[in-house]
Amino acid sequence: MFTGIIEELGYVAALDYKETGARLTVECSTILHDAAIGASIAVNGACVTAVELGTQTFSADLAPETLKRTNLGDLTPGSRVNLERPLRANSRLDGHFVLGHVDATAEIASIEALGDDNWWLRILILEELTRYVVSKGSLAVDGISLTVAEIEGNLVGFTIIPHTFEHTTLRKYGPGSRVNIEVDILAKHVEKLIGR
Repeated sequence: MFTGIIEELGYVAALDYKETGARLTVECSTILHDAAIGASIAVNGACVTAVELGTQTFSADLAPETLKRTNLGDLTPGSRVNLERPLRANSRLDGHFVLGHVDATAEIASIEALGDDNWWLRILILEELTRYVVSKGSLAVDGISLTVAEIEGNLVGFTIIPHTFEHTTLRKYGPGSRVNIEVDILAKHVEKLIGR
């Protein structure tokens, strides 16, 4: 489980495709301090398992489903990625509960400067996911815990503060970029329970 508070921006060192899936190698430092083989790491909000560790890198195998459902297959050497280690039981929960199980990708419709280094981000999400998105609720966008400020059909808007813009992949994106989306798991559970 994660919180959507990005700890570090890493760089893709390699993305090697195999007969099925691929192996992703990421260059980073902070998240490696207490990493071990088998550790979970969120890469752009997708939970992957570290299968190799170096002094400045980790590698993870990406299943075909991961490549299909996320934007990880779009990465190339040098791409920046949002990284987060899993939440510890004795940690603060600064964002919201994020499982690292990406529901789909969404397209950035616009990202516009508001002034004072604040930004207005709008994304187009799949119609079937809109029922899980509420005003002032949380949505994980490329693993970043964001608060929903506006909903117009399947267009969702967020205000991005300077710190978030500077320390995440958002500053490298523009209209048309694909981002990973994870809706609130609690909303899915409530829907299922009420449906019974």
